[in-house]
Amino acid sequence: MFNRITANILAGIILVIALISGTRVLLDKITRHNLEISVPDFTNRSLEEASRLAEPGKMRLEVIDSVYVKRMGKGLIFRQNPAPGSKVKEGRRILLTINAVNPKKVMMPNLVGYSMRQAKAEILSKGLQIGRLEYVTDIATNNVLKQMHDGVEIPAGTMIESESKIDLVLGLNNDDCVTYAPVVTGMKYRNAIESIHDNSLNIKDIIFDETVRTYSDSLNAVVYMQEPDYGDIPLLMGMDISLYLTTDISKVPVPEEEEEEEDTMEGNAARK
Repeated sequence: MFNRITANILAGIILVIALISGTRVLLDKITRHNLEISVPDFTNRSLEEASRLAEPGKMRLEVIDSVYVKRMGKGLIFRQNPAPGSKVKEGRRILLTINAVNPKKVMMPNLVGYSMRQAKAEILSKGLQIGRLEYVTDIATNNVLKQMHDGVEIPAGTMIESESKIDLVLGLNNDDCVTYAPVVTGMKYRNAIESIHDNSLNIKDIIFDETVRTYSDSLNAVVYMQEPDYGDIPLLMGMDISLYLTTDISKVPVPEEEEEEEDTMEGNAARK
């Protein structure tokens, strides 16, 4: 009797274990557990190239939007979601934004009479870019006197390609004509350019090091050196600054304040 009960209990336990194991195996097959694959980097590639890369993982590519970037080849992939390197299941849908074949056109706003900051906001909202800041003697510093494109004045209402650079002729009062170089080391280049323009300075050169090989690299690159360097030396508004960029974060100098904090922490640790 006892042996029969024991045998039944053992049989029940074995059955439960078998059911759990079978269920787990079935779920693994359904959910493809531990069979995640890495999403390739499709950016800066044609749809044909991207399709070949997507084929091993049976990924489904879907174009959902387009932008127009002059510096990028027409029809190439500008952005993707999920991002490169993301872990996904086989057959995942990948959403793509491509660089349009034909440039989008926008209407040139009227910037004359605006402050430089107001003009910048308006330019960016229209999908345009700020070009050079040219200063001429005037009663009001940073007041927009002319709006220029390709060396000639561009009237408000003119249809212009998006991403075009708009140069601004600005007033400069001799009693208010100096600025200072901002700290842009560690910033991505778009943010660095905005900061430099906000300080009434121009970009002379943007120099990428050997780690920047693709357009995607350039978007992720950060400033590791600037000339002239930031500091307390006053600069005349409209002066040029050169930026040096890299994807190697170790080349970016540690700010002096952080170095002082690290030295203090090390000193405290030593005293303990």
